[in-house]
Amino acid sequence: MSAITPAPHSRPTATTHEVTNQPPPLSGHDVADDPVLIEGVRREGAPWYLDDLHRLGRRAGSEEVQRWADEANRHEPRLRTHDRYGHRVDEVEFHPSYHALMDVAISEGLGGAAWADARRGAHVARAAGFMVWSSAEAGHGCPVSMTYAAVPALRHAPDLAKLYEPLLTSRVYESGLRTPADKPGLLAGMGMTEKQGGTDVRANTTAAAQQTDGTWRLRGHKWFTSAPMNDLFLVLAQAPAGLSCFLVPRVLPDGSRNTFRIQRLKDKLGNRSNASSEPEFDDTVAWLVGDEGRGVRTIIDMVTMTRLDCVLGSAAGTRAALAQAAHHVRHRSVFGAKLIDQPLMRNVVADLALESEAATTLALRLAGAADRAQHGDTQERAFLRLATAVGKYWVCKRQPAAVAEALECLGGNGYDEESGMPRLYREAPLNGIWEGSGNVNALDMLRALDREPDSLQALREEIEAAAGGDRRLDSAWRELQGELALTEDAPLRARRVIERAALVLQGSLLVRHAPAAVADAFCASRLAGDRGLAFGTLPAGADFTGLLARLPV
Repeated sequence: MSAITPAPHSRPTATTHEVTNQPPPLSGHDVADDPVLIEGVRREGAPWYLDDLHRLGRRAGSEEVQRWADEANRHEPRLRTHDRYGHRVDEVEFHPSYHALMDVAISEGLGGAAWADARRGAHVARAAGFMVWSSAEAGHGCPVSMTYAAVPALRHAPDLAKLYEPLLTSRVYESGLRTPADKPGLLAGMGMTEKQGGTDVRANTTAAAQQTDGTWRLRGHKWFTSAPMNDLFLVLAQAPAGLSCFLVPRVLPDGSRNTFRIQRLKDKLGNRSNASSEPEFDDTVAWLVGDEGRGVRTIIDMVTMTRLDCVLGSAAGTRAALAQAAHHVRHRSVFGAKLIDQPLMRNVVADLALESEAATTLALRLAGAADRAQHGDTQERAFLRLATAVGKYWVCKRQPAAVAEALECLGGNGYDEESGMPRLYREAPLNGIWEGSGNVNALDMLRALDREPDSLQALREEIEAAAGGDRRLDSAWRELQGELALTEDAPLRARRVIERAALVLQGSLLVRHAPAAVADAFCASRLAGDRGLAFGTLPAGADFTGLLARLPV
């Protein structure tokens, strides 16, 4: 066979152009390398945790964990209602990367382990670890968070707590359904909302009937129950004496499956790695937790802690988006200079850094209050009651706007899935919805003000600890006190009031604890109003160098 003669006018295959002016991947770094986070952990009582936090931060920033996060979201949970023989199994299958993320989270004590740790600052350490690890992937944080939050609610039933608390506080993750007492560690979930009521849980129609053996039987349909493969669930149902809280295990003590029919998985905007479901109860075995008819009061202990984790998660999400934006602008050049050196981009990133610092500082302050409350500090417990609603409202509200602005810093690169920014953006509205939307928390603030005056006094003392530190803060606090004293149209004005309360509280914390550049810029822009409506509108007199010095990684 003769050789093939090339065409007379053929040319060599073109080589691809050289890629320039693109930032390197943000991997192989320490996610905990953030002065705001580190200072907050020290200030709130857990300096002993910093070595472990940096170790966890290096793992969260590794290429391997970034791959886990991507795979857990691309290969979403899959519902399997029946086995091959037709038996009802109601199981959800996850990608191995999801289990890898869960294993690290639980082994690092981010589930319920803090409740078994007598050290001061244990809950602060857990909060910081939760922020760092959820920065890598937020979806799996849901079952981790619910497991943490279930412990104080379960303590309303001492016999159940004695049996299950050691397993909920374990650092061993074991996936799959087995008899709870035979597993080395357990995960907990929560089922409150139903389709006809949503937030109005008192409209629930799931019914509970007591049995002669002391157990109860539930019949009903829950509308939004996340992590259905968890081992135990705290749920609300109507008992003869009113709405009550019950413990529902997926597997009964004798090893048989409890009736927990998963009707479908929710097709959510974000949070794709985490399975959220609609379970149906039909003669489902349950145990009463707390007093019959006092279900909301019982489960509110769990809700309070999950709301705290919503604040932590939103602060972490804002911080993760800021880290991506900061990395990009440090490496990308335009018009002959790095983006970070362009005046307008400096303003945008500095403003985002300011928002992130205020969110992280408040989140860790709440974690510190939770820790001290567990050790009997009644003042901190009162502060936590009001400040959690305030922080949940504002920090979660600000996350979507901050993430959108950070995404824009990357331009078209940020709109591409490979950047990771779209996942952060889809995740951003979540914490503002879960465990009470904005309206719920604004109205909860009004209830706390009306029914628990000690909480307002605790908030007052917290804010006034910065009295005289900045005239703009002092003025804003005087105005807020006037708003808080007004009762006319209070529900109509609740969002205005809770927003102002959040900003004044953040201002007080930053005036006391942050560098002057941060406190001054916050009071000027957030309290005195010297800014526009979008990020990147800080006044010309702001110390941009000082603000940018606080950027993570």
